[in-house]
Amino acid sequence: MTPVTVRKVENKTDLNTFITLPWKIYKDNPYWTPPLLSMQRHKLDRDKNPTWKHLEGDYFVAWRGDQPVGTIAAFINHRHNEYHNERIGFFGFFEVYDDQEAAHALLKTAADYVKAKGYTALRGPASFSTNDECGLLIQGFEDEPVVAYPYNPAYYQSLIESMPGFVKVMDTNAYYLTLSDAGDSEKIQKMLRINQKNNERRGIVVHAPNRRDLKAEFVTLKDIYNSAWDKNWGFVPLTNDELDALVKDMSMYIDPRVTLFATVNGEPAGFLLAVPDLFQAVHLAHPRPGKPEIFSLVQVLWYWKVRRKISRIRIPFMGVKEKFRGIGVEAAMFTELFHRATAIAPKMGWDYGDGGWVLETNEPMHRLVEANRGYVYKRFRFYQLEMGE
Repeated sequence: MTPVTVRKVENKTDLNTFITLPWKIYKDNPYWTPPLLSMQRHKLDRDKNPTWKHLEGDYFVAWRGDQPVGTIAAFINHRHNEYHNERIGFFGFFEVYDDQEAAHALLKTAADYVKAKGYTALRGPASFSTNDECGLLIQGFEDEPVVAYPYNPAYYQSLIESMPGFVKVMDTNAYYLTLSDAGDSEKIQKMLRINQKNNERRGIVVHAPNRRDLKAEFVTLKDIYNSAWDKNWGFVPLTNDELDALVKDMSMYIDPRVTLFATVNGEPAGFLLAVPDLFQAVHLAHPRPGKPEIFSLVQVLWYWKVRRKISRIRIPFMGVKEKFRGIGVEAAMFTELFHRATAIAPKMGWDYGDGGWVLETNEPMHRLVEANRGYVYKRFRFYQLEMGE
């Protein structure tokens, strides 16, 4: 068999191979949701993606003869290292056929790149931080991916874990939250009554954002988010440029009815952001190389707004400032979300919500989700390779 070689992406042709190879790898997978090519190109563009302002790295393609068989990115996130006082590099955009030789060659290339830069460990997958798609799916393969989650074949886990030195460093969970019958749940109704009394006693007010001034609302969100997640494993604060990109992306499909802010005695204390899962519409549109993207976008709108094929909402961000934890702010937002979502679910066609991701070590959140009849249905894993000085 022809041996595997790994080459750095050097030109537009190489980059096109890097971007489009997943369509070949996943061609027989009914669950994979392909990205819009324009969004993928923007994400990988060092000049356009604001995250690249604090990254350095390269993209690589594995070849068996003249056939591409896998891809990987190796990079240093300087903002992460400064924030956590670490000296680690990352790998991401790891895509490969069920080919152990190719997988090992790609992971070794990433490790060699990071070590040559003077860093002592390699962590991933991440594309490009915990604010983006990250982690390797290890549970929940027979389900379409949810917006902002990665998806990969089950064999990726064995490919990585068979690489000497790669060990689990952290798992994250995604929760399934039933909406269709939650409104009839006596437990939920009881929680609403308890929370109402607690809110009055503590001065907690939960409200929707001002749709006319989303930029200001997202500035508040960023401040709470950066404060609330400050001590979380792997967290890197959003920069102003990243916030602007987030506002641009999210403002197109944010639903104020299921986006909530909380104040305590008038002071911003927490937020919960829920969005319709556009991946369901993208999955049906199935964007791909050679198909004009305008056709895909029109189909996404059709399945979202007209046919209403979106049956779930996604809760990608939630946070409460540390000084307001433990007094019921989380529960107040969560139960208010259930109250609002179940009221509009029949009209919108929503059956359930996805909450995540949540660190496996976050016991308070686990208890809160379980109290609302949620359960883990997807799990993601981060790996790390220690290389030493």
